[in-house]
Amino acid sequence: MTRADPLAPPGPPSAVRRVTVEPERRRSGLTLPRAVRRTIGPVAFLLAWYVASATGALPPDVLASPVDVVSQAVQLTADGELTSAILTSGQRALTGFLLGGSIAVALALVAGLFRLGEDLIDATVGMIRTIPWVGLIPLFIIWFGIDETPKIALVALAVSFPLYFNLYGGIRAVDAQLIEAGRVLGLGRVGLIRHVILPGAVPGALVGLRYALGSAWLALVFGETVNATEGIGYLMNTAREFFQTDVIVVCLVVYAILGLISDFIVRLLGRYLLSWRSSFDGT
Repeated sequence: MTRADPLAPPGPPSAVRRVTVEPERRRSGLTLPRAVRRTIGPVAFLLAWYVASATGALPPDVLASPVDVVSQAVQLTADGELTSAILTSGQRALTGFLLGGSIAVALALVAGLFRLGEDLIDATVGMIRTIPWVGLIPLFIIWFGIDETPKIALVALAVSFPLYFNLYGGIRAVDAQLIEAGRVLGLGRVGLIRHVILPGAVPGALVGLRYALGSAWLALVFGETVNATEGIGYLMNTAREFFQTDVIVVCLVVYAILGLISDFIVRLLGRYLLSWRSSFDGT
C-alpha cells in the first residue's frame, strides 16, 4: 500500500452529485379540518345521549334528555337566575384565585430562588399538600363562619398548590449553563432573575396556572355547598333536592364551559409569552 504524497499537486476534482430533498408528500385521501375533527366526539356523544333518551333506554329520572337540558337552560337564562349564579360563582372563584395565586407565587419565588427559602418553605408546603383540602371544610366553617369567607378560602387553598409546585419546579429546572452564561456576560443577581430565570420558568408557571384554574372551579363546587344562597352550586343543591336532573346537567355544563374559557385564556397567554420559543406541535 502506498501513501499519498502530501506535497504532490492535487488531482482532478471528483464528480459532485447534487442532492435534492423532496418535500414531504401529503397523505392521500380525505383530510378533514381540525375544527371538524374536534367536533366529531362531542357530536357523537350528544347524538347517542339523545337517541338513548328518545328510545327510553335512559329514563328522565336518571338523566334528562338534551332537549330538556337546553330548554331548562333557556328558561333559567330568561329568568336571570343562571346569569346571576354565574356572576356570583365567578366572583368567588376570581377572588380565591387571586388570593391563593398571590401567596403561591410569593412562596415559589422565595423557595425557588433562595436555598434558605427552600429549606423553610418547600417541606412545609409539601406536607400540607398531602392533606385533602376538601376535608378542611369543617375547620374553615369553625374558623371563618358560614358566609363567603370559607368558600373563598377553599378556592385559594386549592389554587395555591399546583401553582406553587409548577412555578418552583420551573425555576429549579432552568439550565445551569444559562445561569453561568449570564454571569459571564456581566448580569448580577437581579439581572439573572429577570432575564434568565423567570423567562425559563414561564412554561412551568403556565402549566401550574392551567391546573390552578381547574382546581379553582372544582373547589368552588364543594365550597358552594356551605350555606350558599346563590351561585351555581346553590342551583345544583336545590335541583338535587327536587330530583331535577336537567338543572344539574345545566350547572355541570356551565362549570365545563367556564373551565374551557379559563384554559383557552391560558393558552393564548402562553402563545404570547412563549412566542420566542419553538416547540413541538404534533404530527
